[in-house]
Amino acid sequence: MRHVIGLDLGGTKTAGAVVDGEGRIVSSSTVATPAQAGSDAVLAAAAGLVASLRADALDTGVAVDALGIGAAGVIDSRRGAVVSATDAIRGWGGTELTAELTRRTGLPATAINDVHAHALGECWLGAGTGVPSVLFIGMGTGVGGSYVLNGECVEGASFTAGHVGHFASPFAYEAGAFENGLPCSCGGAGHVEAVASGPGIFALYSRLGGVGAEDTRGVYRLAAAGHPIAAEALRRGATAAGSAIGGLANILDPHVVVVGGGLAFAGELWWDAMEQAARRELLRPLTGLPVVPAQLGETAAIRGAARRALTLNPVSEGQHV
Repeated sequence: MRHVIGLDLGGTKTAGAVVDGEGRIVSSSTVATPAQAGSDAVLAAAAGLVASLRADALDTGVAVDALGIGAAGVIDSRRGAVVSATDAIRGWGGTELTAELTRRTGLPATAINDVHAHALGECWLGAGTGVPSVLFIGMGTGVGGSYVLNGECVEGASFTAGHVGHFASPFAYEAGAFENGLPCSCGGAGHVEAVASGPGIFALYSRLGGVGAEDTRGVYRLAAAGHPIAAEALRRGATAAGSAIGGLANILDPHVVVVGGGLAFAGELWWDAMEQAARRELLRPLTGLPVVPAQLGETAAIRGAARRALTLNPVSEGQHV
């Protein structure tokens, strides 16, 4: 059976695993991403992780023959290059990701945006298995998404498709200082991510006068305990998320919506408000649309990246790299 390495390369950490042809994780490891040290340092850390995983695999008689990468940023999956990126990783835009990691590791490589990789993992082995069309939404520090049609991500003409956090939301406008829209991480204003992301919920909690929580997890704990300001911030964020999800479902008409990311597993307070808002938006033919939580957790993007490596880097029977 073939084995490949899947990487989930983000601004905080780079997680990797040796994955077999059926999606089982043989071994895994994680390193911190030296994001502010620049792209060369990030690539060096990723290559070091790959080398370590590959060596450990060889010690057990397992030969790895390809590398799949799910990475932050807008990724041109044909060239394996970072088209553009935020400053979460300094100098990341323009990085020739697959060429550089192939040069440093000796492994043929493929790359795709990390949220697309997450969606592919869920479609291979998780909540979207065997489903012809899946709308995946990732709710966490940011808001991202992917539409997977017959096992392939719809990436768009410029590989920007899936940035679902960056369209207008009526919930991202407030009287007074933000009547023209809450500022968004992309540089725009009034977008879904500005109110529905984890940082957006925490910022709203603070604007409403909330004290006692240091982050979004703290807001959720207070909301679960009945704190009215925390509960209101969480409800607004979840409602904004659900409204956006319902609207996207009306446009794309998927067979199922899979919701992942940290907020999706915050508990029923967030989930119930999100799903109720989504269902209020749905057109009548979509009233029975399943909206379900993701199943693979933090391994989804690794498995999705590995799946692409297995598919796009075929090897002949008995060949080893």
